[in-house]
Amino acid sequence: MNKEPQEKSVRTLRVGEQVRHVLSEILARGDVHDETLARHMVSVTEVRMSPDLRHATVFVKPLLGKDEDEVLKALRTNTAYLQREVAHRIQNKYAAKLKFLADESFDEGSHIDQLLRKPEVARDLGDPTED
Repeated sequence: MNKEPQEKSVRTLRVGEQVRHVLSEILARGDVHDETLARHMVSVTEVRMSPDLRHATVFVKPLLGKDEDEVLKALRTNTAYLQREVAHRIQNKYAAKLKFLADESFDEGSHIDQLLRKPEVARDLGDPTED
């Protein structure tokens, strides 16, 4: 049985979590000298690494979802600085190229929750307290 793909997966998850932690710390401390990022609390919700660890897709969400496009633009403007900082703090063979995307999972979860609360859906699901 070949365990190599699983080991790579664990490694990419571990490195992704390290990158997430470093970026969260940089943004929380205000190390990026950018007015937009200074005005917003930004959560780094997930980092997905490519199998070769050269690319990182960073999912972010500004607090309360405010000014998401503006925050993404500021992060993309400061990508070179953030890549250098991550490379400096995480001693990998290659400095990962960062790509910032909005984390839509919160919006999707809220949408599903709203759908489940609709009376016609609740009726179809049945009331679990009736049994």
